[in-house]
Amino acid sequence: MLTIKNIHTYYGDSHVLQGVSLTVNEGEAVALLGRNGAGKTTTIQSIIGFNPPRQGEISLYDRNVTHLPSHRIAQLGVGLVPQGRGIFPTLTVQENMTLAARNAGNDGWTFERVLDIFMPLAGRLKNLGSQLSGGEQQMLAIARALMTNPSLLLLDEPSEGLAPLIVIEIGRIVAQLKEQGLSILLVEQNLSLALSVTDRVYVMNKGRIVFEGTPSDLRKQEEVMHRYLGV
Repeated sequence: MLTIKNIHTYYGDSHVLQGVSLTVNEGEAVALLGRNGAGKTTTIQSIIGFNPPRQGEISLYDRNVTHLPSHRIAQLGVGLVPQGRGIFPTLTVQENMTLAARNAGNDGWTFERVLDIFMPLAGRLKNLGSQLSGGEQQMLAIARALMTNPSLLLLDEPSEGLAPLIVIEIGRIVAQLKEQGLSILLVEQNLSLALSVTDRVYVMNKGRIVFEGTPSDLRKQEEVMHRYLGV
């Protein structure tokens, strides 16, 4: 589904991603892990077109999307849940959810189907985004992305700043989305959450991939866990 080959991405003259390659297969959940500043969010921004790479290639369903504008990449089936949630505080929950909704028929992510997963939002539809708790805002950010009917969901730090019980709920939601066939690329600092819901793991350090394997493989790599993840 998603293939990234040897991409190099810059911020000005700063060479952030230095030959990153990774894949996300259809129906697969993949984690991208690493310390702050490793290049994880830059990878997400490169995929969605906010900061395209200067070298390398990003393909979606074997189509080169490396230099497409962000709205075209989204139209091809990529949904983004950005770091910091990015909900609209002066819009209601329902308005946030339907603002960028894309109809995909009865088999897609309809308003009702999304609310079945995010039941706490069902009673808050007329509340403003600013009136929600942090956990509810994160649910809303994911729900809004699902309403675009993506085939690939990019999740950038969904557990950031949330209470432990809410982190567990976010993990349950991610696992449920995977079970329903959605492909997921998860950027996450919470190692326990990431390893519990994904099929494969990449670890980044200073703009490079330094490990690739299953969650079980990573748990056995004590040096990688300690050196690059601080565990």
